[in-house]
Order: sequence, then C-alpha cells, then structure tokens
Amino acid sequence: MTAAALSAPGRTRPGGRRAGLAVALLLPIALVNAVAFLAPVLNLARMSFNEALPGGGIGDAFTFENWIGLLRDPFYVELIVNSIGINLFITLLTLVLSYPIALYLHRTTGRWRSFLTVLVISPLLTSAVVRTYGWIAILSDSGPVAQAIAALGFVPPRLMFNTTGVVIGLTEILMPYMILSLLAGFGRLDPRVEEAARTLGATPFVTFRRVVLPLTLPGIALGCLLCFVLAISSFITPRLMGGGRVFLLATEIYDQAIVTLNWPLAATLSMLVLLIFGAALAAYSRVLKAVE
Repeated sequence: MTAAALSAPGRTRPGGRRAGLAVALLLPIALVNAVAFLAPVLNLARMSFNEALPGGGIGDAFTFENWIGLLRDPFYVELIVNSIGINLFITLLTLVLSYPIALYLHRTTGRWRSFLTVLVISPLLTSAVVRTYGWIAILSDSGPVAQAIAALGFVPPRLMFNTTGVVIGLTEILMPYMILSLLAGFGRLDPRVEEAARTLGATPFVTFRRVVLPLTLPGIALGCLLCFVLAISSFITPRLMGGGRVFLLATEIYDQAIVTLNWPLAATLSMLVLLIFGAALAAYSRVLKAVE
C-alpha cells in the first residue's frame, strides 16, 4: 500500500482514533472538575484579594492587605505553625499505630485476612460525626476511661476539649485510610527477600530496617500524604473534641466565614491550606523519586 493510499480521504490512523477516544472519555470529568473545583478555587483566589467591609460586605478594591495582615498577625502565624505541627504529629502517630496492622494483614492469607480487612474498613461505614460523639462519651470526665484511671488510684487527666482529644479522635478516624494506603504500597514487599536476609544472618530488627522498611516506603509516603491532607482539612472532629479551645486552620476558616462574616480572610486562609497541600504533594513526589 502506497503512502498516497494511507493519506487518502476517509482513512484515519489508529493513533488518531485512540487520541479522539481518549479526549472523548476525559472531556466529561474535565468539565466536572472545571465547574465544581477549578471555578470555585479561582473565585476564592480572587476573593482573597478583596477588601472586607463592615457587616460582612466584600469590597471590589484589589488589595494585598489580607495576605500581609495574615503574615504579620502573631495569632495567625501561631495558628499556621500549630496546625501544621499538630497534624504532622497526628500523621506520625497514625503511621506508628497502623503500620504493624497493615504489615500483619499483608502477610496473612485466607479467610482470616478477609475478616481482618472487614474490621479495618468497617469504621469507614460509620459517619465521622457519630464516631466523634462516641469518643466524646468515652473520653469525657465521667466516661469509662476516666473512671478506670480513678479506680486505679490516679487522678484522671483531662482528655476532652483540648488538643489531646483532637489528636485521639483524628488518629482513630484516619487509621483506616493509613492502613489501606500502606497495603496499596506493600506490593514491592516480597517474603523471599526477607527469607534471604535471614539466611545471610540478619537479625529480625536488621531485616526490618534494611529490607522491609525501604521496600514499604512508597506505601508510607502515600499514607502520610493522604492522612496529612485529611487531618489539616478536618473540621468536625477538631470543633467537637476541641470544644472551641483548639484553634486550627479549618476551624478558623469556618469562624471567619460564618461567625464574623469576613469572607476575604476566610478565602485567604483557604488558599493558604491549598498551598500547604501543594507543598505536601511536592514533598511526596521528592520522596518517591528518592525511593526509586
């Protein structure tokens, strides 16, 4: 067949058909993202440079005052630092508690693994609000935890309406996400590699540090990224378990938008959260490149 025949009208190359099919399949989700995500984000970005008027009004004047005031106000600087620090600690605690469970699930086979997987996923079938109220009942001053500590002769610590309660509640809520992320990233972990390390005389600790941990780093990075993003954007649990005494970015955005009606400042804080998300994604990409 000649080149002229290939380029004749009515004939299309297979690559062109595949490209057209890909565009047709991606166009609906691209439109949905443009309308439901990109447009609101651009609107928030524009609003963050508007002037806040008394009584909840929004001025049309373009100003950097919201961003400058945010970075100059010691309260908001401390709020940003505390939000990042607390959520990093929650992410680390979630990883430490979830890693042994995920590793055990990865090595388990048969019906026992299916049963344990259902137990891990089952908390996701319950609303975070219901689980938060459950933790309030458990950790309250008259709850079973305080009563058990008092029965042992100790003074029960205050576990509710403070940072401790927020950390406990968010850690439990995020553990299923961390476990599932770790399991998704454990595909590179081959039991034969561990057996080879043991055969060469490595102790269990050395095998874990030199073999298991490096091979599971992609899953660790994925789980940490997901949990940090979910933690820093959580509102219900910090609001309820913090009792209005724990100030984080998500709760402050709500207060500025709903209570004080300062929408430009709320938009500025929202864009700051997106910038933190971008920094987390950049860190995740660098970790993956370093691992590979």
